[in-house]
Amino acid sequence: MKWLRSGLILVLIASPAWAQQRGAKGPHVAYVYPAGGQQGSTFTVEIAGQSLNNITNAFVSGGGVRAVVLEALRPPNGKEATELRDELKDLERLRNGKPLPTNSVFRTMSREQIRDRIEAIRKQLAAFEKRRTNPAMADSAILQITIAPDAAPGERELRLGTGNGLSNPLVFHVGQLPEFKKAEKKPDRPPRARLPQREGTEPTETVITLPATVNGQILPGGVDRYRFTARKGQRLVAIVSARSLIPYLADAVPGWFQAVLALYDAHGNELAYVDDYKFHPDPVLYYEIPADGEYTLEIHDAIYRGRDDFVYRITIGEIPFITSIFPLGGRVGTKITVAVRGWNLPQTTTVLDATGQAPGVYPFTPSRGAPAANCLRFALDTLPELLEKEPNNQPGRRAQRVTVPVIINGRIDQPGDIDVFEFEGRAGQELVAEVVARRLHSPLDSLLKVTDARGCPLAVNDDSDDKGAGLETHHADSYLRLTLPTNGVYYAILADTQHKGGPDYAYRLRLSAPRPDFELRAVPSSLTVRGGGTVPLTVYALRRDGCTNAISLALTNAPAGFKLTGATVITTQDQVQVTLSAPPAPTAEPLPIQLVGRATIDGAAVVHPATPAEDEMQAFAYRHLVPAKELDLVVMGRPAPRTAIRLLNPTPLKIPAGGTCRLRFAHELRNVHFQLTGAPPGLVLHASQPTSAGTELILANLAMKPGQTGTLSFQAFVRGKNGKQQFKLEPLPGIPFEIVTAGKPN
Repeated sequence: MKWLRSGLILVLIASPAWAQQRGAKGPHVAYVYPAGGQQGSTFTVEIAGQSLNNITNAFVSGGGVRAVVLEALRPPNGKEATELRDELKDLERLRNGKPLPTNSVFRTMSREQIRDRIEAIRKQLAAFEKRRTNPAMADSAILQITIAPDAAPGERELRLGTGNGLSNPLVFHVGQLPEFKKAEKKPDRPPRARLPQREGTEPTETVITLPATVNGQILPGGVDRYRFTARKGQRLVAIVSARSLIPYLADAVPGWFQAVLALYDAHGNELAYVDDYKFHPDPVLYYEIPADGEYTLEIHDAIYRGRDDFVYRITIGEIPFITSIFPLGGRVGTKITVAVRGWNLPQTTTVLDATGQAPGVYPFTPSRGAPAANCLRFALDTLPELLEKEPNNQPGRRAQRVTVPVIINGRIDQPGDIDVFEFEGRAGQELVAEVVARRLHSPLDSLLKVTDARGCPLAVNDDSDDKGAGLETHHADSYLRLTLPTNGVYYAILADTQHKGGPDYAYRLRLSAPRPDFELRAVPSSLTVRGGGTVPLTVYALRRDGCTNAISLALTNAPAGFKLTGATVITTQDQVQVTLSAPPAPTAEPLPIQLVGRATIDGAAVVHPATPAEDEMQAFAYRHLVPAKELDLVVMGRPAPRTAIRLLNPTPLKIPAGGTCRLRFAHELRNVHFQLTGAPPGLVLHASQPTSAGTELILANLAMKPGQTGTLSFQAFVRGKNGKQQFKLEPLPGIPFEIVTAGKPN
């Protein structure tokens, strides 16, 4: 059996307890309510989702927050629901004084026990109906959250540990203001003001004191109101977090809770109304209070939709809020004066010291005074930078002359404004013109074109998709890459597509040669693996300026025993599925791990971390890579019984250009089906057939050329007796390959 020992042994876990139906999801949390709490407080939250079987614990990232599972609620199945309905009928008959059979177990129950049991049954039946109508939120639990007084404020991630593994992360906030939760019933007394009411709804009203953070859920047709006292001259800011808590609801349109806010005085007069903030769906309301008295803040969905995962937080009070900054970035190694606009801000300018900073995008907050309730983004780069100067709205004498390479920090100052930049170019020179505005929270919807000296357009672009901006649904920044035809003068012309403008419409315009680079996204951000087993992880390469370099992936902080296979994104790939193998010992808590990618670009070593992300769907169609804070992994349970699947071919596989390669697997499993996952373009699984030893696959190479290398990833399934149902086994470790000149395949 010398030939067998020289092959690659691929170990799969075939234990039925760990087999997953094809297409079935792991534990998924739909919402947590409330979605945060105040430092130094202890409170309970409701959490719901799907496949949350045997919830064991809960984890909040960042330290200083402890979560304990108080109760896990499993909806009854159909048979159990029928039995509960029969029991409920008997209990209600007994409560109403109607006779029951002498052998009934209910006859000895007290009135209090009957009442409590009826309430419990109704709760279970409601959960059954919820699972039937909305399975994505069928399973639920009650957690107790304790936030330490010194816990760092800000956004965290909450995950559940279950018998099925680690759940996806949900946004959870640690706040500093007093927290209120919306009333669960109508107010005890009618409000002094008669406010508008939608027919068939009963708005809730909660009395609060400012400043505060309020927490609520919007159910179908729901309207929530918060009544407070304010004084004349108070500059009130109300900031909604709704879509930012749960960015995409896969089974809803447009894919998130679209909140609207309205402010009323004591007489029911509407003083302010907002349904968004710039291009963000979550509204922000600003209003200067005209007189002392009572006021009411109202929130509901724009078209009165509602469901349990329409969760929100509103921060309200006379709090600092940044509306815009200028410039949006600067050069590393310098000190940059930044103008700051907003409400209740302690300063209008701040100086950022970029000495010793690396290029990148950083959160921006003012350097003095109380911290703002929000932060913007500030970009640092290595290229020369300058400020746009008006007037520069026409080619020729009224164009601003610049020297390439350069980053221009400018603004579309008023509606209809156009900014024109003149530069010298050479024949054959490759040029990139890129706008960064929307990705830095500017409302600008850019339109960019490059013309020759006579004004003839050479290239025009409105929008350019950036998969790295997973929370953007309108990729409004422009990007051009072109080759200049002759020596001479050229113009870069920038405007707003919608002919809007103003102090907030800032941008950064890069004019330079291509600078190949990349970013990485690792999906999913929560991984679960059985001791000694493997788990798949998809890594997306977001290539910039035509980067075609191979990217090698590696773990940077994982303990001994963890191994990454298939860890190369080859030149023709934008994504790769890798496998992570774990040691046998389980972990008590999620283990944060980090991946980095390395490439050699223009002779220089380039290293970037992989940002964890979730692959989310919007409105049934559009997919987004939503960034997460951590890539967490748990190793669960004892090593499972194993069935070895052995690759009999020597590695690396030699795949002929334009030909086929036969892969021979030896195993004792029946009805095994193999799927090629994350294959490089040009490689396809052509055929599969059983053999006396196991399975033979035929891999066809339709496009890859000699010399190219990479890694193949396969997923194995065991088909059920009906031939349709499939049970997923653990993924095979990556199989290295090399494309060779056409000849005899191995």
